[in-house]
Amino acid sequence: MIKNMLRALPALFIVLAPLAVPTPAHASAAAQAFPLSYAVGQIPVADESRTGYTRDKFKHWNSGLDPADGCNTRAEVLLAEASEAPTVSAGCKLSGGKWLSYYDEQEVTDPAQLDIDHMVPLAEAWDSGASTWSAAHREAYANDQDAAASLVAVTARTNRQKADQDPSAWMPPAPSATCRYLAEWTATKLRWGLSADQAEIDTINVYAGGPCELTVVHYVPAP
Repeated sequence: MIKNMLRALPALFIVLAPLAVPTPAHASAAAQAFPLSYAVGQIPVADESRTGYTRDKFKHWNSGLDPADGCNTRAEVLLAEASEAPTVSAGCKLSGGKWLSYYDEQEVTDPAQLDIDHMVPLAEAWDSGASTWSAAHREAYANDQDAAASLVAVTARTNRQKADQDPSAWMPPAPSATCRYLAEWTATKLRWGLSADQAEIDTINVYAGGPCELTVVHYVPAP
């Protein structure tokens, strides 16, 4: 129940009072809250390299938060994000239910039509620092349910359009999704200590200084 409530919280907030700039990112494991314009400046800028990447270097989906429930990470995310709970049958097979894919503002009633998107795709994570991680750390990243922004249920169509692209190459088609998406992207990069290339930073800064200037990024550094 608590997990569902956390996932239901908006990923960004419009603040009505000035936000104090806190201590630098990664100073502690405490929750952090930054204006998007400040948060993006805390992401290290570095060139990307995909040398050696294969998707199977990120083990997913594993047995999830509760290995005893018989559901893998994908199914647990679907259960957590459902606006109307699906029926769960033997083997954690889901049927019915209702979800809102925020990338394209589509309501979905068939879980088979949804993908669980890694907010920062696995290939992009590899390019941005995960190539140096242990296999266990990459598995933790690929199954991260401890931050609502890390994994999101969206229509398969939009997930496959996005593929492994960063915000300089792809943005959600729904205008209402723009600021939330950039906040969640930035939060995920900061949570996992990932870098960004200059084009990615420049794109986020355009929005951070314009339509998303009041957007706040919330994250907790990963263990």
